[in-house]
Amino acid sequence: MKIGFDHFTGCLSSQFSWSVTLSPEVSRRIREYSPDLPGRQWRPVAEHVRATVAAAIPATPYQAEHLMHVVGRLAVWADGRGLPREPGVWMRSETIDAFVLVGCAGMDGSTVQTYRSWLRRVREALVWVQRGEAPPARFSSPRQPQPPYDEEQIAGLRFWAAQLPGQACWDGLALMALGAGCGLAPGEIARVRGNDIRVTDLGHAVMDKRMLGRVVACRARWETVLAEVAERVEGDYVFRPGRKVDAAKNLISSWPRRHTPPNGLPPLSARRLRSTWIVNLLAEGVSPTVVADAAGMTSPAALSPYHHWVPPLAKGEVFRLLRGRR
Repeated sequence: MKIGFDHFTGCLSSQFSWSVTLSPEVSRRIREYSPDLPGRQWRPVAEHVRATVAAAIPATPYQAEHLMHVVGRLAVWADGRGLPREPGVWMRSETIDAFVLVGCAGMDGSTVQTYRSWLRRVREALVWVQRGEAPPARFSSPRQPQPPYDEEQIAGLRFWAAQLPGQACWDGLALMALGAGCGLAPGEIARVRGNDIRVTDLGHAVMDKRMLGRVVACRARWETVLAEVAERVEGDYVFRPGRKVDAAKNLISSWPRRHTPPNGLPPLSARRLRSTWIVNLLAEGVSPTVVADAAGMTSPAALSPYHHWVPPLAKGEVFRLLRGRR
């Protein structure tokens, strides 16, 4: 904030400015994002899309890749209809509504509603930026993570999934390998294809960085399963292959409803599998910064809801860590 005084008129003047610097990881995701679109459609609007997302993302709860995807689709659609290459035009309410009604024709209803919600939040964020005001406070509570599975439950669920008939077996193992093995969120699990998984010469399964925008190495206990599933489906979806779209309504949640484990085992949940992956890494002493980056979180602070499930270190281990090396 700056304040000035005009001695001639006796008037005070003030200037306000807000500047938000994005983290290197979020900045990289925005810069390196590349949509599945012809270059002739993407290149003319790419820089405007990046600028729009960079300005809006500090005031929204969404991941950079998600905003790049939806704002990019809106921009390409608007550009194809001869609208000016100007974010202020794209983010008008009437443009967003026309895009949702016309540009998203044929999409699943829940996907269309999600796009509309994201775009309206981007518009709201840009309005605040243009007015020179700080982003508005949000009073809604963040969605709390589900509790992790314990080791006995994971072992029981893995054995049960391996005994399921036909495709159900592969879907159950894929869900567990991508969740408990790689820590992917439900929406990410739905998008993974077999060629998004690379197996190194040493047999380590690694997720394609271009697909996720971050480095994710599968946990050792799940890498053989993930490699087998990826080899089986080739370029098709790893979880529930044969479908036509990345995401359908209840794609992930409907599978556990159809397949109920016996003997008191809890149902499979993608969110619980992700929690298990996060808590296990933290319990092993992996840096929270590394865990947050691999989980696609913008900051290690997002891990705070998981810490109460992390068991305390033994006193001997605490002493060793505090003492350090000679």
